[in-house]
Amino acid sequence: MSPDLWMLLAFAGLLVAGVPVAFSLGLAGAAGILAGLSPAMLATLGTNTYNSIAKYPLIAIPLFILTGLIFERAGVAARLVRFAQALIGPRHGGLALVAVLVCMIMGGMSGSGPADAAAVAMVMLPSMTRAGYPRPFSATLIAASASTAILIPPSVALILYSIVVPGVDLRALFAAGLFPGMLAGLALLGPALLVSRRYGWEGGTPVEGAERPRVGESFKQALPALFAPVLILGGLRSGLFTPTEAAVVAVAYGALVGLFLTREMSWRDLWGLLGEAAVISGVVMLIIALAGIFAWAGTMLGTFRHLAEWIVGLSDSGPLLLVLIMLAVLVAGMLLDAISIYLIMMPILIPVMQHFGWNPVWFGILLAMNIAIGQFTPPVAVNLMVTTEIAKVRLEQTLGWALLFVAAMAGALVLVAVFPEIALWLPRVLGYNLG
Repeated sequence: MSPDLWMLLAFAGLLVAGVPVAFSLGLAGAAGILAGLSPAMLATLGTNTYNSIAKYPLIAIPLFILTGLIFERAGVAARLVRFAQALIGPRHGGLALVAVLVCMIMGGMSGSGPADAAAVAMVMLPSMTRAGYPRPFSATLIAASASTAILIPPSVALILYSIVVPGVDLRALFAAGLFPGMLAGLALLGPALLVSRRYGWEGGTPVEGAERPRVGESFKQALPALFAPVLILGGLRSGLFTPTEAAVVAVAYGALVGLFLTREMSWRDLWGLLGEAAVISGVVMLIIALAGIFAWAGTMLGTFRHLAEWIVGLSDSGPLLLVLIMLAVLVAGMLLDAISIYLIMMPILIPVMQHFGWNPVWFGILLAMNIAIGQFTPPVAVNLMVTTEIAKVRLEQTLGWALLFVAAMAGALVLVAVFPEIALWLPRVLGYNLG
């Protein structure tokens, strides 16, 4: 058996056996080194793990994770919900519209789908249940809407993509993700409104015991939250700070909002959030570190090159291969998290992307949209697991609604694939390097 095949089978076998992704990557890489290289090369394990995470842009990941936690604790989601309810008012599908809009705005602060889903679900699920929405539908809609956080800047996944793919400008990726993220949200909103109207959920009268908030008052309360994406994106556009520095600014701003404006967060809470962010970031960084062993072994053995040549040899048609790659990424997104997918698949896909001349920014957005779909597609739907736990429903109860929203977001993905300017127009106008 060739060392290439031995390493890949070891990785697949470890995953099937239930070994965490991080350790599966590290152990499979070590197995490849033993099978195809010298055992003495195991001495490089420490260097490879260190080099994988010793990258300045990676500092932004734990900081944006902390930002999401701070805004969640600061009561930002509740204020955004009240403002959206004040604007929309009671109507068929009104709360569904509120849920989608709030998820998209929260995504512009946290960059993390699960954090977005948790924050919005805690606020929206009780209101939607009182208004007559079935809890499986509500949980699925919020999980699907929260997946847009992977597209709308700042996105943790896009940060990692810019590191894995050489020469990609993170600012261009952030700008390119804005319109596809909004398109994905609108795609989810369409079927949500149609279904709400069909089943008569939330008619044109206010929910019993609830009053429509006043627009002016709710806007003042939501203003600090609405200003956060403007601060982050405006600072990036003006050149006032880099993406990594933007993460620092976001943390500082979120702390000020929670401690002194909303006053729903104490210094003790902030200390606890630092520990919680450290734990989550530790898991992410462990995956990245041990994936360095897998990546180094795959490069030295030629595994990624052989797989890329095999993919290119499947067909001379770029569009056909793009469809096959998107299907493969969709399946991977149903089983793995975004960070693992990028680290595992990008060494294989970069040569394919270069062979067909696909724009790396556009291709990165397509991958992100596909992974976003996987975040609410069973069996392993990270966003859906969060919302179903909060809603106290079983995951299988959401399957029908999940397929509806998968089809809707897949339509948005097809539009971006067919019309690349949906993603590339904004970064081109802003003068960013498109690779």
